[in-house]
Amino acid sequence: MHENTDKMEKNIVITENAPKPIGPYSQAVWAGNTLYLSGQIALNPKSNELVMDSIEAETRQIMENIGAVLSSQKLNFDNIVKTSIFLKDMGDFARVNAIYGTYFEADFPARETIQVAGLPLNVNVEISIIAVK
Repeated sequence: MHENTDKMEKNIVITENAPKPIGPYSQAVWAGNTLYLSGQIALNPKSNELVMDSIEAETRQIMENIGAVLSSQKLNFDNIVKTSIFLKDMGDFARVNAIYGTYFEADFPARETIQVAGLPLNVNVEISIIAVK
């Protein structure tokens, strides 16, 4: 029996410019040249308060949180190859999409948008991404 002793190298990402994890997970993880960013909700990293004034404000805070993690790794929105958007109400799709779209120049990443029964801290939207260096 052959035992594989090769261990995948992964590096944990921590930045003070994005919300701290609210559970047993990392903000993001590098595996090779790929960055996997955990789902972001609209927590303001400075005040640790949720930004829930409107679905647009909520989405903008999420995208800013994503940008902060990317920036901490010398990446930007152009490096994103895949996003996952989780919505509590698919009726918010057009408004979320309008804000989301402003963060990309062209060559949009692959994406899925899924309606879910509930999200952490009872938020309306959560977004995760995969980026490549």
